[in-house]
Amino acid sequence: MTASLTRENSKGFVPGLPISDREDTARRLLASSARKSYDPVIEVDWEAPIPDDKFGMTPEWSTLYGTALWDELTDEQRIELTKHEAASVSSVGLWFEVLLMQMLLRDVYDRDKYSSHVQFALTEVADECRHSVMFARAGERLGMPGYGPPKYIHQLGRLWGHYFRGANAYASVMAAEEILDMMQRDFMRDERVQPVTRAVSRIHVLEEARHIRFAREEVTRRLTGASRARLAFERIQTAVVVYFVVKSMIHPAVYSNAGLDRDRALAEAKGNKHHHDKVRKSGAKLMTFLDSVGLVGGPSKILYKKVHLL
Repeated sequence: MTASLTRENSKGFVPGLPISDREDTARRLLASSARKSYDPVIEVDWEAPIPDDKFGMTPEWSTLYGTALWDELTDEQRIELTKHEAASVSSVGLWFEVLLMQMLLRDVYDRDKYSSHVQFALTEVADECRHSVMFARAGERLGMPGYGPPKYIHQLGRLWGHYFRGANAYASVMAAEEILDMMQRDFMRDERVQPVTRAVSRIHVLEEARHIRFAREEVTRRLTGASRARLAFERIQTAVVVYFVVKSMIHPAVYSNAGLDRDRALAEAKGNKHHHDKVRKSGAKLMTFLDSVGLVGGPSKILYKKVHLL
């Protein structure tokens, strides 16, 4: 790509200077958005029947897969459980998409609106609006309750929405999106899974690839040359958000709503080594990146271990 006529500086964009790395990335992502964006209202067949013999999500991602309780369940019970778990994951994804949109809009509020960086951020907000509606419709189509995170985490999200800034905000967004992405890549390819879950997962994975790259590069830029004190602050803030997002993925009510003994299911899910290993292996790429930019270390490791990412 040839040099453009603008370059970002601390106050905006100055004519006549070479393009910045930030602008170059944004222009490439804008071009990708123009080529490959999806309207879930059209792309997803919302009127298609919900097969009785299809899982809500890849069964190996169920929090009970590999436990004694899972072995006792009938196929019908396993399918019902995974529908509730899929709805819980989608509800948390929807909740975090709303927080992500707030963060992006706050971040670009004082920036040059003619810049490609701001234009891609606004494009991402438009994507996330569609994703939020898509997640809501998917849960509704499966006939599931609207889960979302526990109330105290929902309220903590208000604080995050108002006060998180800079690298920790982008790192938190990137981490949350990658956690969802690592599950949905399996969902979209698995023919055992409900068609609506596969279609929603496919759209989200394809469009989130751009968002994840945008966030990764922004985190790297903003942490370049950061002091040890700032890195320590960003590190713990990011880990706290990741901890709460992962803890929220499966609402405790999914078990009783699926007709299971809630207390036993919670206990078996908590000690499920298969699920812990799956999260750890799938999150390896994310943790490698966070470590490479200095966001893993000290107390943050305790939080990552608690949600089995380390």
